[in-house]
Amino acid sequence: MSYQIPKFRHPDLPVNDLGYTKADYEGSISSLCAGCGHDSISGAIVMACHELSIEPHKIAKLSGIGCSSKSPTYFLGNSHGFNSVHGRMPSVVTGAAMANRDLMYLGVSGDGDTASIGMGQFAHVARRNLNMVYIVMNNGCYGLTKGQDSATADEGSASKKGDANVYSAIDLCGTALQMGATFVARSFSGDKGQLVPLIKAAITHRGFALIDVISPCVTFNNNPGSTKSYEFVREHAEATGTVDFVPMRREITTDYKPGFSHEVTMHDGSSIHLYKVDEELDPFNRRSAMMTLEDHRETGSILTGLIYMDRDSRDLHDVLETSQRPLNELREGDLCPGNKMLENINASLR
Repeated sequence: MSYQIPKFRHPDLPVNDLGYTKADYEGSISSLCAGCGHDSISGAIVMACHELSIEPHKIAKLSGIGCSSKSPTYFLGNSHGFNSVHGRMPSVVTGAAMANRDLMYLGVSGDGDTASIGMGQFAHVARRNLNMVYIVMNNGCYGLTKGQDSATADEGSASKKGDANVYSAIDLCGTALQMGATFVARSFSGDKGQLVPLIKAAITHRGFALIDVISPCVTFNNNPGSTKSYEFVREHAEATGTVDFVPMRREITTDYKPGFSHEVTMHDGSSIHLYKVDEELDPFNRRSAMMTLEDHRETGSILTGLIYMDRDSRDLHDVLETSQRPLNELREGDLCPGNKMLENINASLR
């Protein structure tokens, strides 16, 4: 049986600055398990892109393999999309971004797709600071193949089968910090109030932006022994503070609570306001972010919110001084400047 979203919508649905309703950013009806945290993340992506007034055709969504990598079907149905092979999404994004810097690249992956077969790709796309948003839907198991523990499952955590995991977990936020990522955040699929502003901030950040989202698997990993269950995350999550994203077109004074600790102006003129709760964390200091992550890990708590951001980030295009124009817009004269230019290049190498 197939399902389709009704095309009829209420004529008075709210529209953004481009005249689009939120429905214009939705996709097909989800075939994931009812209650899956991945669907909540998809909803947060839809909300963020709609509120930022991003033209759907200016977005490219890419994924690998797994339950999480199926989710791009369920959001941004009018955007470009590519479902790659297992663990290889970062390579595809890199190629696409080098060819056309005008699109906003959104990579969606899972803990298996990223922390196991794709770990090498993840590490290199982070250290190269590719201008992209990388969202990991992290449920600590392989939900598509019956719930085996993934590399992010905490030591001692028990899956639905009942066996405790004997291996230490890979912390994707800590790994990203070590590899040089310039925007690192963690959130919970059940906390849309925190997740949506983080996605907005990640989209406007210039460089590699990781959001590790704890997303419970309701079928295989939402039992009392799991550290990725809804109940465990709600009881053990500790936020770094309140994050408020303010587009440059809106009145700033109406968008944040008094007493915010930091205001950061982004590259496009929008700003992030941070109201810190954890005074030990300096979100603009990589060492502080890594130490705070480790402190929370030792106490068994889950640190969420904005963990680190480089305010002076230079992305891969800046480093390589790539063409400002998409490659498909370059003409023969741009690509083949002639013998004189070749002679100059050869002379410079002598």
